[in-house]
Amino acid sequence: MAGTDGGQGQLPGLKVVEFAHVVAGPMAGSMLADQGADVVHVETPGTGDAARAMGPAKDGVPLWFKVAGRNKRSVTLDLHDAAGREVAHRLVAWADVVIVTLRAGRLREWELDWEAVHRINPKAVLLQISGFGATSSRANDPGFGKMGEARSGVVHLTGFPGGPPVHTGFSHGDAVTGLMGAYAVLAALHRKAADPDFDGEWIDLALFEPLYRLIEWQVIAYDQLGDVPERAGNQLAVAPAAVINTYRSADGDWITVTSATLRSVRNVARLLGLPEEEFATSRQQHDGRERLDTGLREWVAARGSAECLELFGQAEVVASRVFTAADIAADPVYAEREDIITIDDADLGPVRMQAVIPRFHQAPGQVWRTGPALGQDNRLVYHDWLGLGEDELADLERRGVI
Repeated sequence: MAGTDGGQGQLPGLKVVEFAHVVAGPMAGSMLADQGADVVHVETPGTGDAARAMGPAKDGVPLWFKVAGRNKRSVTLDLHDAAGREVAHRLVAWADVVIVTLRAGRLREWELDWEAVHRINPKAVLLQISGFGATSSRANDPGFGKMGEARSGVVHLTGFPGGPPVHTGFSHGDAVTGLMGAYAVLAALHRKAADPDFDGEWIDLALFEPLYRLIEWQVIAYDQLGDVPERAGNQLAVAPAAVINTYRSADGDWITVTSATLRSVRNVARLLGLPEEEFATSRQQHDGRERLDTGLREWVAARGSAECLELFGQAEVVASRVFTAADIAADPVYAEREDIITIDDADLGPVRMQAVIPRFHQAPGQVWRTGPALGQDNRLVYHDWLGLGEDELADLERRGVI
């Protein structure tokens, strides 16, 4: 198990099986695997998770799955076959946590829904991620992360006034759903540890709900004021303070300047040579935000980005260049935080990727492998962990079930 590969992190000994492909469900599993959980990623024989072919490739080797599948065990299993479903139920019985992203009808058909999982393993925590949630009238409809983003309110708020709504440049809805799913699993496991009568838990998460939850003010503002916040570019429809935008420097860099307190806005006014007393209160700052924005735009445009950032720092104005991946790779703070690690990959040799985040100082997580080859861990999981005999394994392999 994970302990044999370092035993790092907060979750050694936690057993997870995921019948989940692409992004959201596997992201939840990744967060657990990074902290030492034994995560078994179940894939279709021959083809595997569609994520294996997603994104850019080097010399024909796709790169995304090297990160998305890291720290996990890959097994192959044909769930369309009755014998494959029997093995799946043995994995459910073995696991502490079960992650599923199949449609509701298919879950019932394959007995991987809550009723079946709870019958097979009464103490199991089931994380079920779907497009519209298991209790809605659209429980059996397909869904992807961008659909969830659109329904959440996030996309309506993103973009510039008069322009089209804009999705973020990565799998935002899927990734945040995975993150919230991992949080929910740990909340359930805490109760399991504290409650001797714990009777399992079913976590039912729709793809639009995590981002919807994170925009804390949108529903109450509509309910109490009748306001529907609109797109405001980088200034935000509802901002914590009067200064927030992105400005272009004389040498072509983009710099984000932001504020969240009265003092931080006064720092901007002082830097721009504006009378601080005219920006003393929240109302004054709100009323003067266009003046501040115009002043910053002109001030940044007259200077190179290095000079801007140095002067911002001296004035205690919070700002940053907008980073590219190349900037991240070269940044000293990322290096000081050891947020980029190098790990050997069987296909590519040494590769760099994100370190385990968040960081625990007493028992940190670790990355001990990149995404595994399809079915690489069949024997370990099925023979060593589940106890399938040699003859049974041979028969399943011969029939193409695994």
